Amino acid sequence: MGLRPLRVRDKESWLWLRRTNDAWLARWEATRPTDDAPVVTFRQMIKNYDAEAKAGRQLPFAVTYEERLVGQLSVSGIMLGSARGGQIGYWVGQQWAGRGIIPTAVALVMDHCFFEKNLHRIEINIRPENLASLRVVEKLGLRDEGLRKNYLHIAGEWADHRTFAITKEEIVGRMIDRLWNTPT
Repeated sequence: MGLRPLRVRDKESWLWLRRTNDAWLARWEATRPTDDAPVVTFRQMIKNYDAEAKAGRQLPFAVTYEERLVGQLSVSGIMLGSARGGQIGYWVGQQWAGRGIIPTAVALVMDHCFFEKNLHRIEINIRPENLASLRVVEKLGLRDEGLRKNYLHIAGEWADHRTFAITKEEIVGRMIDRLWNTPT
């Protein structure tokens, strides 16, 4: 399992992965509630990710397995100052689900956020019926902070999400150690 920047040359692999996993991902995908947001090309998406990363507002990653692109993970909404936090979102192709790839990626990115970027709090927002993602936060020991009604526009409608969070002070050692020391 690996993490790296998403690159323009990933276009064909990324598009293939999204296309072949459309049914798998559609029920969890953010959608636009109005048609006023412009549709962007893959190149524009990468350019936007790079600009947001350079500005310190986002950390976008390609998730790889055996050197192959299998998903994506981003830390977005990064706030500095007195808040020092962000939100993690991710997806993985169904072909690679259940192999521990996303829990490992999330743990590694959290360690990077806490110990390299000096963030204080990370949260993950999950639809209540997304059992696979609920298992990720369970494995990592994130705290359930409750339900956010109509939090994000998903699959064409406003959807409730449960918020899970952890602060740097709540962990002993590293998140990757917490993951590897959790019974399955």
